[in-house]
Amino acid sequence: MIDARQFRSALGHFATGVTVITTRDLDGAPVGVTVNSFASLSLDPPLILWSLAKKAYSVAAFEANEHFAVHVLASNQQALSDRFARAGTDKFADLPVSTGLGEVPLLTHCAAVFQCRTECQYDGGDHIIMIGRVERFTTEDRPPLLFYRGRYATPETEAVPFTSLLRAFAGAAA
Repeated sequence: MIDARQFRSALGHFATGVTVITTRDLDGAPVGVTVNSFASLSLDPPLILWSLAKKAYSVAAFEANEHFAVHVLASNQQALSDRFARAGTDKFADLPVSTGLGEVPLLTHCAAVFQCRTECQYDGGDHIIMIGRVERFTTEDRPPLLFYRGRYATPETEAVPFTSLLRAFAGAAA
C-alpha cells in the first residue's frame, strides 16, 4: 500500500509551473483556481490538459462551461497564485481583467495565456482531467513562477534553447 503523504512528497520532486485557470459559472460569475497540473498534450490539434479535485468548489463551473483560460503565471505573480488558491473570497475584486472567448475572464501580465474550448473530461481518481482545445494564445517574455517540493520557486538560470541542448548532447555522445 502506498502512503499518500509520502507519495505526495515524492511527486513534489517534479518542478511544475503555476497556473490560474478561469471560467464563468452558470450564473455568469467569474471563477478561478490555482492549478499546477497543467501540461501540453498535442500540437495537432492544439490540446492541453489539467486536472481539478472533484471536491473543489469550482468543479461544477468547469464541468458545465465550454470555455476556460489557462494563465501561466510569471515569477512575480505569487500573490495572484495565493489569491486564487483560497476558497470563499471574491478572487477577482480589484483585479484588472479583460474578457476572452466564451466571456471568460483574462488576467494580465502572465507569461502565457491559453484560451480553450473544452474538448473532453475524464475521471481521474479524486480529480477530473480536463482536456482543452487551444483556440487563442498570447505570450509575454517573462520568467515563470514554479512550484517545487511544496514551495514557490523561480528559475536560477536563463532558459537555454532546446536546439542548443540537443547539440550539446550530440557532442557529448561523439
